[in-house]
This record gives sequence, structure tokens and C-alpha cells, in this order.
Amino acid sequence: MNTIHPGKVLIVDDDADVLRAARLLLKRHFSQVDFEKNPQKIPYLVTNFDYDVILLDMNFTRDLSSGKEGFEWLDKILDIKPDAAVVLFTAYGDVEMAVRAIKAGAVDFVLKPWENEKLIATLQHAIENKQEQTQASKSFSNKAVTGSENPIIGDSPAMKELLDTAARVAETDANILILGENGTGKDLLARHIHQLSHRNGQPFVNVDLGALSETLFESELFGHVKGAFTDAREDRTGRFEEAHQGSIFLDEIGNITLPFQAKLLTVLQNRSITKVGSNKAVPVDVRLICATNRNIEQMAAQHLFRQDLLYRINTIELHLPALRERQEDIVMLAEYFLGIYRKKYNRPVAFLHDTLVTQMEQYDWPGNVRELQHAIERAVILSQGKSLMPKDVFMKSNNNNNDKSMDTGYNLEEMERNMINQALKKFNGNITEAAKELGLSRAALYRRLEKYNI
Repeated sequence: MNTIHPGKVLIVDDDADVLRAARLLLKRHFSQVDFEKNPQKIPYLVTNFDYDVILLDMNFTRDLSSGKEGFEWLDKILDIKPDAAVVLFTAYGDVEMAVRAIKAGAVDFVLKPWENEKLIATLQHAIENKQEQTQASKSFSNKAVTGSENPIIGDSPAMKELLDTAARVAETDANILILGENGTGKDLLARHIHQLSHRNGQPFVNVDLGALSETLFESELFGHVKGAFTDAREDRTGRFEEAHQGSIFLDEIGNITLPFQAKLLTVLQNRSITKVGSNKAVPVDVRLICATNRNIEQMAAQHLFRQDLLYRINTIELHLPALRERQEDIVMLAEYFLGIYRKKYNRPVAFLHDTLVTQMEQYDWPGNVRELQHAIERAVILSQGKSLMPKDVFMKSNNNNNDKSMDTGYNLEEMERNMINQALKKFNGNITEAAKELGLSRAALYRRLEKYNI
């Protein structure tokens, strides 16, 4: 007695005899077998029904032998459902067409007239592979720490250990210092810790200390009262007060001067702030998370950073590894960004070519996850095929032609300069609107305009 496989099969062929024979065979082996003679109905069927495998003829009445129509319909199916398992079959197949079919996204290829056992085994194998991919996707989703636009993704030993530690310390109110290179995702880790904490229903306030001028530092962090200075036309709530009962993330804390380090230390010791122009202390209850890409221990040894402030902010110290130190996560991250930008820009590309995977794993990624993200986004926008190739992501440097000179054409300053130019162009040079778009204060944007001579 045959075991019925719990798979759902769709057969598309304009030959009624083929449909009848295939259906009679397959319905004894699969729980559901649907058939369709008119290929024009493929978009409706694929959109509205979840088939485990689609058996698609390569040649319809318009074209009897080239397989052109089959490839066209394969493309349309994969555009609608990129993870669809499609098996192509034809009476005019050859090895070259089979290879083309697999490269185009089909999972297998069957010749007509088929051998019954081989056809059944091919379809079962295609269904099982799809189920494995679905399970892997679910596992991937579990490994992606969500809750933000860019989740923390990683299955490497270094990331597992980091996330395990982060989960344990998140339950406490201990102050945390996150160390890591630019582009590693320190802000995402800070938000993740907040989301795991008992304060997750309260505000998470992100402050880029490196973008604050000395004139704005106190007003931005602690607030001011009306009339405190020339432009203080009304009272302003500072970022510490905004974060009351929640978490405040002070990014680039290694960039602030010694006088402001002293003011920050006073706030942390007293757990209260005093607005500019006021003598009244306002109590604040915040979870403090700080980050820097600098060697802050060395700065303290050189008296560039207050040792007492360092003791205060790093009750727990977390080191976020560079991307080159978590090589196992590179492909996982690239596939995540590919999925995001494929959907965002409505592009047909759905895979990373094997040669690209090899090259990505060999590259150092000096800009870390941020560089990888921007490289994949650009590649998706410019690509025209089904898979991303090395030439889509990497370019040769002018120094020499060996593989070690490959890079993505991005560095952090260039990316920032390009983003600023794009924002200014979008808003016709309006500084206020461009600053909002970039998530910067007007003063921070002005400093960057001066820095890049824009």
C-alpha cells in the first residue's frame, strides 16, 4: 500500500492527455494534486494557493520546442513567490536546457515521457527540500533579534555568547558600556537590551554625543528654561528627562570633553538633572547604556577620560565583535539584507551566487555590518539577474588586480557624504528638513557640511 505524501502539487500543461496521466499517477502519492491547462492562470493560482511543488511544462502551443515559454512562466512564478519549488518538464529537453532551468531557479528537470518512480521521487525530493528551507528560515528568524528596523542577526559563537550575556544583564539595571568598531551595530544592541529589560514599555532615547556641539551639550541632555539664553523662547525637556523610567543610550561617549564628562558624572551620581537657566534639580530614573568605538581604557590612562566616570558607566562591559571576527554570520546577514531590499525596490534578484559567498567570506569588511548592508542595497538596485554576482558587490581597487584588493567601494565617510548630498537634493537644500531626514540636529548637520566641504 502506497503512503500518501502530505504535499500539494500543481501541474501546468496544455496537453490534456499529459494532465490526465500525471494526475492519475500523482494523486495516489500526494494529498492534493491540482492541474491547469491554461498557463495564463498561473499568477492567480500561485498567489492564492500554497503549493509545495509546481510541475511546469516548458513548451506551450505558442512555442513547441525552445522552452522559452517555460522559462518565462518560471520567472513569473518566482517573482510572485521566490521560494516556490518548480520542476520543469518537456519532451524536447537536453542537458543544456536542464542546466539553464536550474540556473533560472527551477529545483529540478524531468523529461517526457517520464518514468513514474523517477517523477514521484523528484517531486517528493523537491517538497522535502522546500520544507527544510522553511525550517531553516524559521530558525533564521529565531536567531534574528527583532524589534527594530535592522534586527541583530548572528549565529556565530561570538554573537551567541554576546547575546546570552546581554540577555542576562538586561534583567538588571546595571550600567552598560558597549565597545565596538563603527558599523558593528552598537545602537541595535543597546535597543535590544532595553527591549529585554523591565523598562521595555518606557522610552528608549538615543543620543549621539559625537554630533553635539559644546554650546548644545547641556541644553540637549538636560533641557533649558525659557530665557536661559538668546534663542530659548520656551522651556525645553532634555534627553535625560525624556528617558525617565526608560533607557538612555549615549553613543560615542568617548568623544566628549573633560568639562562635560564632569557634568555627566554629576548627573549620574545625583540621579537628577538641572536645566540650563534653572536652579531646581529634577530627579531622573534612567537605565544608562553607553557606547564608543575608541579605546576608552587607554584614554583614561592618558587622562583624556575621567577614571571615575569610566567606573560609573561600565558596570558591565560588552564587546561587539567586528564582522571579520564573526565570519559565520556574513552570509546570514547578506541574505537578510537581500530580502529587505529585493522587496523594497521590487527587484527579481533572489540569491547569492556561490562565488559571491566565497568572496564575501574572504573580505575583511572594514565598515562592518553597515558596509555590508549598503553594498547589498546598491547591488540589489543595480542587478538585473536572479542572483547577485561578485561584480555586483565588489570592485577592484586601482592598486593592483589581485583578489586582496577587492572592496565594496564604500567607506564610512563616503557613505555619510553621499547620504547628506541625497538628503539635501531631496529637500532642495533645506537644512532643517535634511537634518530631520538624516536624524541629526541642524548643528550636527552644519558640522558635517563643513567637514565634507559640501
